Amino acid sequence: MKRSKMMELGVGLFMLAGILGLVFLGLRVSGLTMGPSGDTFTLEANFSNIGGLKPRAKVTMAGVNVGRVSAIELDTDWYDARVVMELDGTLEGRLSRDTTAAILTSGLLGEQYVGLSVGGDPETLADGDSIRDTQSALVLEELIQQFVSNMVSD
Repeated sequence: MKRSKMMELGVGLFMLAGILGLVFLGLRVSGLTMGPSGDTFTLEANFSNIGGLKPRAKVTMAGVNVGRVSAIELDTDWYDARVVMELDGTLEGRLSRDTTAAILTSGLLGEQYVGLSVGGDPETLADGDSIRDTQSALVLEELIQQFVSNMVSD
């Protein structure tokens, strides 16, 4: 009797460890973290079309993840999408004023993210500044529509 209780306890602990491992992996894959994000600073960028970009999308530089999109809102002055990005604090004061931001896609139909490219201006961006040079998302539906309309006109 005692042996079966120990066996049940061992199986239960093993199952609990497995479930905790799956939860941990799920959080890592989704980009959510359970602790504080550390030292960060924010930058903004306006885009005429953000496609399928969502909050918590990654921000990369040279293929390396350097931050996350923290908010997307409509800029009522220009009727553009304002994207607020939370970047790694070690980059503060290192990104030049002519840094460009583009909305890119992972693969053909993958998730969209923001890619940053640094320029050569000696002046740098500070917390809360805006990136002026942006490139909007490439929307597959618009490309197909242009292709079809060009085929019809020929």
